Amino acid sequence: MEVKVLDINGKDTGRKVQLSDSVFAIEPNNHAIYLDVKQYLANQRQGTHKAKERNEVAGSTRKIKKQKGTGTARAGSVKSPVFVGGGRIFGPRPRNYSFKLNKNLKRLARKSALSLKAKENNLVVVEDFTFDAPNTKNFINVLKALGLDNKKSLFVLGAANNNVYLSSRNLKSSSVVTNSELSTYTILNNNSLVLLEGAVEGIEANLSK
Repeated sequence: MEVKVLDINGKDTGRKVQLSDSVFAIEPNNHAIYLDVKQYLANQRQGTHKAKERNEVAGSTRKIKKQKGTGTARAGSVKSPVFVGGGRIFGPRPRNYSFKLNKNLKRLARKSALSLKAKENNLVVVEDFTFDAPNTKNFINVLKALGLDNKKSLFVLGAANNNVYLSSRNLKSSSVVTNSELSTYTILNNNSLVLLEGAVEGIEANLSK
């Protein structure tokens, strides 16, 4: 599929870039997308939650009342889960939520996400650009020129560019990644996907293996 290349002023440069149909025009696999997003979110979890059980709660170990004759249930410890301040039954313990996925499945998920963006006309290709120094105002001007100032957008660079990255860092509605950092979650978590011309070749190389 052919997509026109825009400049940072939002104007057509007269050039077109050929996007691989095997990456940007496949039939999206929703289950692959689901699994990849699920893994991404699971990997963000710290898993440090912890509740004290009865053997970890501070308290006396003496028997709090006699066994028989009180007319109430037997009780041997104030640390019992049935009492206020006692331990918790089957409370959460530290654990690792991450799980593995097949590389081919993750590759399919990313191609499916890119194809969805292309199908919905939410994918734009812009010629490579940079700034002389980090400047948020310059980045905002680029967003306005592309009509993305009121949309959540993801810019994909061909290589790391510190000035462009730092210029976008203060903006909640926009983020910048390199083609090697691209994930299914970041693609779908933004309304518009902006590919710099130099990133296209890298994306296709990574996903065509």
